[in-house]
Amino acid sequence: MKIIKRSIYDLILNRLKDRKDNKIIIVYGARQVGKTTLVKSLLAKSELKSEYFNCDYLDVQNLFSYENASHFENTVKNYGLIVLDEAQRIKNIGMVLKILHDEFPYLKVIATGSSSFDLSNMVNEPLTGRKITYSLYPLTYKELTSADSAVIARRKLERVLRFGSYPSVILNDDQKAFENLNEIVSSYLFRDIFAFQQLKKPEVLTSLLRLLAFQVASEVSFTELANKLRVDQTVVQRYIQLLEDGFIIFRLNAFKRNLRNEIGKSRKIYFWDNGVRNMLIQNFNPLNLRDDLGALWENYCVSERHKFLNYHLPRTTNSYFWRTYNQKEIDLVEEKENRLKAFEFKWNPNRQVRFPSDFRRAYPQAEFKVITPENFGEEIYQM
Repeated sequence: MKIIKRSIYDLILNRLKDRKDNKIIIVYGARQVGKTTLVKSLLAKSELKSEYFNCDYLDVQNLFSYENASHFENTVKNYGLIVLDEAQRIKNIGMVLKILHDEFPYLKVIATGSSSFDLSNMVNEPLTGRKITYSLYPLTYKELTSADSAVIARRKLERVLRFGSYPSVILNDDQKAFENLNEIVSSYLFRDIFAFQQLKKPEVLTSLLRLLAFQVASEVSFTELANKLRVDQTVVQRYIQLLEDGFIIFRLNAFKRNLRNEIGKSRKIYFWDNGVRNMLIQNFNPLNLRDDLGALWENYCVSERHKFLNYHLPRTTNSYFWRTYNQKEIDLVEEKENRLKAFEFKWNPNRQVRFPSDFRRAYPQAEFKVITPENFGEEIYQM
């Protein structure tokens, strides 16, 4: 399968080349998103003598166990760089990484994890001031089409709206794409969440995901979701947080500053990958046969924008949606250093868009952009 250079590749490689910097490099991302391919390509490019360790194996877990710390020198003394893939499998991984950082200043360490709720909880306190964190997401449109003509790029844009952009999905034909995506959703994507704290009601989590998939790009009520699932609202809130920490969904809160009739306490839920969303509702129809094209396009644009901002560290931009009680709305509002940027996402480039006059009057310095398939590749990746 074709290997695509990822947006964070050069950022990590340059850090590996800095001999004075031995901060632990943490790479988070969902299973099957390409973390192993990324770290192995970094190992191949690095001038340091290196080794890759798959922490799903019990012997690797034992090798780097906290109880075995006195023998770490024998394990790492011949290396300048090691990778601990799926590092959350190692018990007391936070203390293990702290020892590797403090006792072996010549050693560079990359640790990956499929679930931020698992690995981050273990490393945050022990690695205070000792780590740098990156996140890896499904392929961006820019990564996917970097070497393509405009015609091929446009075809791929329509395809990722249906199948998403996990590497093993979008780089195969439609039949294989469906098979691989089904395997990702059924066998990989939720594995860590189901195992986390041994969830007692995994069927509730699955039903919640389907409800969120049908409401993508719409405002979500925790109370309404709880009533439909017949569970307490706190269960819904906890499961949504788990889904966020598992890199499946993310939320936008409402933007409220100057206007009395602005909605302030609400949220929208988006999926990091369109294909996962479509698999949950079992709809892969061509775009011309869909009645959810607007929601698909908005989900994709917002997720691509989020990926872009997260890849440009340090992220200093806050993202929201905007709506008033009289139903005037804007898809995405970004706030950075007291400057505002407002986005509307329209699949039809000929559809006229007028940003609400209420917003223009309240925030006269705001910048306004309409994103369509015609300008998507240029405008969505502008700071």
